[in-house]
Amino acid sequence: MQIKEILGLTPTQQSIVVKGWVRTKRVSSSVAFIAINDGSTIHNIQAVVSEGTVSEETLKLVTTGSCIAVTGKLIASQGQGQNVEVEVVSIEVYGTADPEKYPLQPKKHSLEFLREIAHLRPRTNTFSAILRVRHALAYAIHTYFNNNGFFYLHTPIITGSDAEGAGEMFRVTTLDPINPPLTEEGKVDYKEDFFGKETNLTVSGQLEGELGAMALSKVYTFGPTFRAENSNTTRHLAEFWMIEPEVAFNELVDNMDLAEDFTKFCIKYALDNCADDIAFLEKRLIEEEKNKKKEEQSELSLSEKLRFVTENEFERLTYTEAIDILLNSKAHKNGKFVYPVEWGIDLQSEHERYLVEKHFKKPVILTNYPKDIKAFYMKLDEDGKTVRAMDVLFPGIGEIIGGSQREDDYAKLLQRTKEVGIEEESIWWYLETRQFGSAPHAGFGLGFERLVLFVTGMSNIRDVIPFPRTPKTAEF
Repeated sequence: MQIKEILGLTPTQQSIVVKGWVRTKRVSSSVAFIAINDGSTIHNIQAVVSEGTVSEETLKLVTTGSCIAVTGKLIASQGQGQNVEVEVVSIEVYGTADPEKYPLQPKKHSLEFLREIAHLRPRTNTFSAILRVRHALAYAIHTYFNNNGFFYLHTPIITGSDAEGAGEMFRVTTLDPINPPLTEEGKVDYKEDFFGKETNLTVSGQLEGELGAMALSKVYTFGPTFRAENSNTTRHLAEFWMIEPEVAFNELVDNMDLAEDFTKFCIKYALDNCADDIAFLEKRLIEEEKNKKKEEQSELSLSEKLRFVTENEFERLTYTEAIDILLNSKAHKNGKFVYPVEWGIDLQSEHERYLVEKHFKKPVILTNYPKDIKAFYMKLDEDGKTVRAMDVLFPGIGEIIGGSQREDDYAKLLQRTKEVGIEEESIWWYLETRQFGSAPHAGFGLGFERLVLFVTGMSNIRDVIPFPRTPKTAEF
């Protein structure tokens, strides 16, 4: 039985076995108090060892970080903070932890330090809470789509296409890196490679997701994606997980409705099922905010921010309307924005957060962006200048979802691929779907770690994935 279940039992001096890792041990008046946690909950269970119950030799091995099994009776707790505790009869030590070497001693550790010991950081309260919330959100995602008639589509990790057209991809090859085969022109001959062509790790499952939607109507992908972008920000990873629904017969408004309903469901699921972990993370965030300047502190607590999203209708407006609001804002007129504002720019996080946190004070969906700053597959508007794109903006984070209605007209899509320099033969199969029973369709992408970042209140995306992959970092 896990500690989460044991803590919910009524104590009747029943025999119980508790297995887990020692968080703390203290001795008072010859009585040892051991806090044990097995990762099932943020809460520890206290084991009380009376003098003479356990040998001194065994008790000496019970140190912070050691793994033990405690057998005893479940009794009502005499102390504050817990309803039950274990009156110990015996202790079995599974694994010791040398207190001189074990890095997670009972004190506050910096997040930077914990990233260096990612193999141990799940044992901390902060990271065990984050990982439980991450699990709950993943479960909520599958639950939502299953309940709404979507089919889970497994799209390839290795692909020969670049869905975003950005070129920031990790190459996949079995060729000799020192002496690769060459063509007559002196270029690498990828026909000799394992797949007979250039391949890379996927940047998105969207293109293949569209293929599924053209047969199954409603599909979603949820898998790892990769960007070889040399970015060392708090919002970027080289390996991250993406959720990408794709729906036949949906247009832009339908896509916005889906994005809003989906995100509200997932966040509400976390609020309902991770209350203890979110409460712990909220307290942690409050302490962290105290060290910030007043103007940098969040106006909302973590739980208030989450309810802010679930309880408010998302404001919807066009990119052009958003630019007008930014240009007429006091922040712009007083030179508070770091990045300039004009029509045609790719909005920065500071612009997005102003719209959400200062102007509308609710989540925002922006639509109809200039085509030149968006991907080739987005459907052109009638003006030929903008596309039926949509971005969902959240408080504290800015863009959390990007999506669009897809271009379903073959001639227009072909023209866009030429404009952005994508070779027609590399995505012939994608173009061909517009020739055989083309249909309106739309979808979006949600970076899973961005969602976990928002729900946990963490400030660095490297702290919401178990083993972060970033430039110069591929440990563990």
